[in-house]
Amino acid sequence: MKFLLILLILPTLSYAVAPKRVYSEEEFIKKVNEEVKKKVDVIKNKSVSDLTKELLDKEEKLRLRELDLEKQQDSLKVSDGDIAKRYAELSEKQKSFIGCVEKNNEESKSRIGQLVEMVSNMKPEKAASVLSVQDTDIAVQILQMIDAKKASKIFNFMDKDISAKLQKQYLLMKKQ
Repeated sequence: MKFLLILLILPTLSYAVAPKRVYSEEEFIKKVNEEVKKKVDVIKNKSVSDLTKELLDKEEKLRLRELDLEKQQDSLKVSDGDIAKRYAELSEKQKSFIGCVEKNNEESKSRIGQLVEMVSNMKPEKAASVLSVQDTDIAVQILQMIDAKKASKIFNFMDKDISAKLQKQYLLMKKQ
């Protein structure tokens, strides 16, 4: 029974909700003016000293905020200076490293040139035995700079596996 009563009352309650009111422009302006008047009355009721105190507090907060911003700007300027200094130092180190690498490359080319001259003056059997135990990259660089006829004689006196490996690397180097 109670359940039935609730079912009968429930639909009537949903219709009892007040529909949303639509104001005309005049009513809206009147309502806004009333709200503004209430706010002004609240302000009038506050004492002048309270308002002055509020203004002074806000000014103090603004001044503190300005000081914080100035400190941040100063620290950013210092940071910018540090970054510029570190960048200059890094550039100098980079130039130094690049100079060292270039110097090492030049010295390596010079040493390989000396080896080429020494191997060129050797007999093919002796040159083959020396280049067979040499690092493959260096051996290929040396063979590349030697006269082709001399290089072919050296390849003939090498072990077949080593000769094949060096010739393959030699051909790959020639393509580049």
